[in-house]
Amino acid sequence: MSNICLKTVVFLGSARNITPPWGGDARTGDRVLAWVKNALSSRKESLGEDTITHDVHVVDPLEVFADGGALSGFTGGELRAPTFFMNGEDLPKATQELAAKIKEADCYLIVSPEYNHTIPPALSSVMGHFGGSNYSCKPSGIVTYSPGPFAGMRAAMAIQVMCHELGCLPVSKLCGLPSVSDLLQADGTPKDEGARMLKQLPDLLSQLEWMAVAMKNQRDKTGAF
Repeated sequence: MSNICLKTVVFLGSARNITPPWGGDARTGDRVLAWVKNALSSRKESLGEDTITHDVHVVDPLEVFADGGALSGFTGGELRAPTFFMNGEDLPKATQELAAKIKEADCYLIVSPEYNHTIPPALSSVMGHFGGSNYSCKPSGIVTYSPGPFAGMRAAMAIQVMCHELGCLPVSKLCGLPSVSDLLQADGTPKDEGARMLKQLPDLLSQLEWMAVAMKNQRDKTGAF
């Protein structure tokens, strides 16, 4: 029996950083991200004769678009300069390092709300800064959330299309969390471990891991296309 540690990049979809006048979190996604990170770090699942674990790297738009961030200065949230339009050697060191993390990943998880019934601009900008060759022949999983009852599902449909175009094919299982503050504490701890909506994530991760291992094996044999 061997251990396979998947390089897993988690993209956070929201760049919101302000508490609304009616109260609540400055960014609800921080609760969901903490919950997802904890789930990934604690997983040791069997897949055939192998044990699957995760080496997690989070890409947060609040960080990458901030002063000194990997996508600041030469570009920004409005996507002035896609990295694949530039000579890689001319990119800032932080940008090169982020590009390498994305390129080297075995799979991706997207944790996102929906804005205006579709993909948040911060998410499409961060992922769109890097060409499809970075994502090609790898799987992705989608976790959406909302403060209300619809769990960000309209964004999930649009994110699926974007991931198909980038080449990181989404697994069929989705995880959608409605009324997040009723499900998770501020630190991402579940308020009720038995809550039905929280049971979606393990099945999504099982699909993601199966696909990640299968696609990694094929990339190792033939390369990506």
